[in-house]
Amino acid sequence: MKKYLVQFKPFLIFIGTFFAAYILLTIIYKSYLNSFESNEIDEITVAVGSNVYWLMDVFNCDVLIQKSSLGSYLEVWYNKSYVIRIVEGCNAVSVMILFVSFVLAFSGKLKTTLLFVLSGTLFIYILNVIRIALLAVLLFCYPEKLHLLHGVLFPLIIYGLVFILWVFWVNKFSKYAR
Repeated sequence: MKKYLVQFKPFLIFIGTFFAAYILLTIIYKSYLNSFESNEIDEITVAVGSNVYWLMDVFNCDVLIQKSSLGSYLEVWYNKSYVIRIVEGCNAVSVMILFVSFVLAFSGKLKTTLLFVLSGTLFIYILNVIRIALLAVLLFCYPEKLHLLHGVLFPLIIYGLVFILWVFWVNKFSKYAR
């Protein structure tokens, strides 16, 4: 048994670190969410909505983003048509938690790891804001493509780019890089 523990030590350390970071960050995030009333919108989702508004406004889009009177989400109106809603799950925090957990599991030097986590998280945030803005415009033009755009294309893009960040991290900066 000891032979297998020694042989699989790097894998076991990776799995242990990944799940410890993932569980800890998820508990922290859930505690943060629990600090809001059931009809309130958390501040991260509000910030995402504000940034989506800013981005679309930069491109002179006719956009209105407002809190819904029906629930804890933001309504996105484009060209005076209600096109999408921004809920807590749209703020990409769960993707960021997954990203950070993986990078920590393959950590490198402390400063490099922290810089990569911060820059990668910022990249995911910006990518998510762009995703929501594009989704609003595309669903205005092609409302029948909701499942393809929201359920397939945009998750494929965001998770694909996160995967590329992970590969870059492991090959260039992690303790397992050359």
